[in-house]
Amino acid sequence: MRAVVQRSKDAKVEVDHEIVGQIDHGFVILLGVGENDTEKDVQAIVQKIIHLRIFEDEEGKMNRSLIDVEGSVLSISQFTLYANIRKGRRPSFTKSMHPNEANRLYELFNDALRSEGIHVETGKFGAMMGVTLTNDGPVTIMVETKEGLIVDPS
Repeated sequence: MRAVVQRSKDAKVEVDHEIVGQIDHGFVILLGVGENDTEKDVQAIVQKIIHLRIFEDEEGKMNRSLIDVEGSVLSISQFTLYANIRKGRRPSFTKSMHPNEANRLYELFNDALRSEGIHVETGKFGAMMGVTLTNDGPVTIMVETKEGLIVDPS
């Protein structure tokens, strides 16, 4: 499972010129589900994300988590995070999970965030979406799991 986590001052997502999700401060999370991801990956990535200390404390140091600042999440499904561009010029998405199962794990991810007390807004799975955000910092972090464990995405 792959997530691009962007600390944001505000964000919204539109589908067909209609706002379907909107938050104030918190994270915009672009989430990609890979072909071998499981519920273990969902739990691991949720725990890592909600406890990431990337919000500033009183001294200006990144020392506070999403929970600490009572931030929200705008969660966007993003199968293109599994694009393979090694060969040719057109990306291959064969490492992305089949949409039906990917949607199930994406919804499980959102539910797991909510069960931790996080306010979650979402886009629409599989739709063409317009995402607008004010990146705070900017701070953008990649988080990745493999077999239910956090891995270094570099």
